[in-house]
Amino acid sequence: MEFTDIIEIVGKVIDAAGVGAIVIGAVFASVIALSRLLRKQGAVYVPYRRALGRSILLGLELLVAADIIRTVAITPTLDSVAVLAGIVLIRTFLSFSLELEISGRWPWQKKQDAAGPADPTAD
Repeated sequence: MEFTDIIEIVGKVIDAAGVGAIVIGAVFASVIALSRLLRKQGAVYVPYRRALGRSILLGLELLVAADIIRTVAITPTLDSVAVLAGIVLIRTFLSFSLELEISGRWPWQKKQDAAGPADPTAD
């Protein structure tokens, strides 16, 4: 087995892990939401949406990693790198959008503590 074959297998395994993270996360989020709904335990939609968004984010991160591994290690041509850049750009935009939907803030914004707004000059 050659190096490129091993890298291709590694890329496919990470791809499968990304898809698995999305599917398993969606199933768990759905089961939890359904159980909350049946037991009438308050809000269902917002926690369901957050859990589903988190699983999609994790899956996207794994899918991007697999694309990077396969493109850089196997076919580092200008065309393949340009296609990879497009894929990463789209998936990054999706990740930022999902993060904004889940947490209500951009990934680079600091969390606010209970005392008040975050100090932009603090470490």
